[in-house]
Amino acid sequence: MMMGYIANGVKTVVEVIPTANAWETEADNFTQEINKTNITSPTSSLKRRYAIAPQIMLQVQREARDKSLNIIGIYHSHPDHPAIPSECDRLYAWAGYSYIIVSVQKGIASDILSWSLDDNHQFQSEIIDNIT
Repeated sequence: MMMGYIANGVKTVVEVIPTANAWETEADNFTQEINKTNITSPTSSLKRRYAIAPQIMLQVQREARDKSLNIIGIYHSHPDHPAIPSECDRLYAWAGYSYIIVSVQKGIASDILSWSLDDNHQFQSEIIDNIT
């Protein structure tokens, strides 16, 4: 996850918090929504799906608040796939967050792209101004 702030419509990341992929333990929570779509089984491998455990999300929200920051985005990788959001990414994305996706090709990070949801819950690309 990414903590930071938004000023004049610009998101600034201050801190990056790595989180474990909780898909296997959280997949049952997504089953009903996934069954309404054409997305493959929620038990798809960890290589193709990710989730952040709700208790971790709450913990990071509290940490952000204590630092006068907000969670402004979530990042994850797409192993051997482009850095383009999947339908599963879109289905579970939250408005207002940036979603940075890193394409990892044969174990090497390549493209890094950022996305956010529009008013129709569709991803639109965002410009990443600076990565240090």
